[in-house]
Amino acid sequence: MIRTMILSATAALAAFGAAAKPAPAPEATSDPVAGGHNVQSYILLDRTGSMSSIWDEALSSVNAYAAEVGKAEEGEADDLETAVTVAVFDAQEGLQFDVLRKNVAPAQWQAVSNDEVAPRGMTPLFDAIGRIVATAEADNPEKAVIVIMTDGLENSSREITKEGAKAALDRVEAKGWEVVFLGAEFAKFDDAEGVGISAQKSMAMGAGTMQESMSRLAKKSRDYGKGEEADIVFDAEDRAVAQEEEVKQRKGD
Repeated sequence: MIRTMILSATAALAAFGAAAKPAPAPEATSDPVAGGHNVQSYILLDRTGSMSSIWDEALSSVNAYAAEVGKAEEGEADDLETAVTVAVFDAQEGLQFDVLRKNVAPAQWQAVSNDEVAPRGMTPLFDAIGRIVATAEADNPEKAVIVIMTDGLENSSREITKEGAKAALDRVEAKGWEVVFLGAEFAKFDDAEGVGISAQKSMAMGAGTMQESMSRLAKKSRDYGKGEEADIVFDAEDRAVAQEEEVKQRKGD
């Protein structure tokens, strides 16, 4: 009887101890900026042979974007955590998709140069869209901006169809992420429309305007990342800076 009472008391004390044990502390957030915002940028750059004449400018515009997206304006709270990924694509016996920079913070950015990558090959645009979306989905940031820059139409995809690329971008849209399409000395937006990118999010850029246009886009990405704008669209001023009408006249609408 006494032994039974002792065992019962011991069990009761153990149960009380388990109930009184404090809950584990929550894991620390990965965002080092208290109350900050997060946005990742994914730049998909066409490296096909037809880009040769504007290649240096295209790379300069990518570097300008990386610099500007991390730059707070005077009086702006610097509470945006951001990083940039850059991938280039072409086709040589299938898709060639090379990530040149992966989630690099603007402060640590090293300029992409033509010593690293040069134009060549064909345009597997749908395949490349599938790959850049998969790259972003693997990271799964709070917000993302996917920038597609090309000077030509799809002509060599083997991995996915136009419908597959559209399905990938539909998933992006469902997450509230942004996708924009830039024509580098190129004004035919059939492929952009075919994968569901609206005219408001597509713009032609003329040679000599790309760096400023990408800097402006970087500012829009900051505003989206901070929640100051719900989405990213190109307005009349953006199109004037990019000399879009002149590109349309040269390259055809």
